[in-house]
Amino acid sequence: MANTQLYRGFRYPREIISHAVWLYFRFSLSFRDIEDLMASRGVIVTYETIRQWTLRFGQQYAAELRRRQQRRGDKWHLDEVVLTIKGKHHYLWRAVDQNGHALDVLVQSRRNRQAAKRFFRKLLKTLRYARQVLVTDKLKSYAAAKVQVMPGVEHRQHKGLNNRAELSHQPTRQREQQMRRYKSPRHAQRFLSAHGPINNIFQCQRNRLSAQQYRHVRTQAFLLWNEVTDITKNA
Repeated sequence: MANTQLYRGFRYPREIISHAVWLYFRFSLSFRDIEDLMASRGVIVTYETIRQWTLRFGQQYAAELRRRQQRRGDKWHLDEVVLTIKGKHHYLWRAVDQNGHALDVLVQSRRNRQAAKRFFRKLLKTLRYARQVLVTDKLKSYAAAKVQVMPGVEHRQHKGLNNRAELSHQPTRQREQQMRRYKSPRHAQRFLSAHGPINNIFQCQRNRLSAQQYRHVRTQAFLLWNEVTDITKNA
């Protein structure tokens, strides 16, 4: 991140702050769980302080990871699921590539053509490269929005083809249960927009790699994380 001012005013060193933030976004842990894990290593910090760290640094880490990420695949799988927030239905729109890497998310109150257009435009703004194929379920809003926003892209609409996008919601559901639902649409958007990029770099597809290859990929992921969180400046 190359920002010497990033951690100014914080009592704890950047290694501790970034490690707590990593634990929160990487695993299904509560703030109290992380407080206990940190205490087991001799670091006494309250769960409320950890919560403040995730709010302060999660988005910044994720933004830097997005800037540094490798180009993702050109086949985009899109899907939307219902989020119940304070008794009201909202919709989490998510896009992943053919390798399962999260591309972007958007929490909206609607599931119509305008909502689909808004999500397409957000994707195009974030991912500035040509896409070849768009894969969705049979929701008519996708087709109507695609004609206006991405008319030249091949669109495949079939529920069976979109399993990758549907499976990508599972970690989100696990976190939603662990957090006892999201507190507001803004809370959901803030958490999920940081959760995706942070998890992308540690998504190493272990089942396709040898043990040696996996260790190498994982080492590279931690090196990138240390650069993004500015830890290397203390080395």
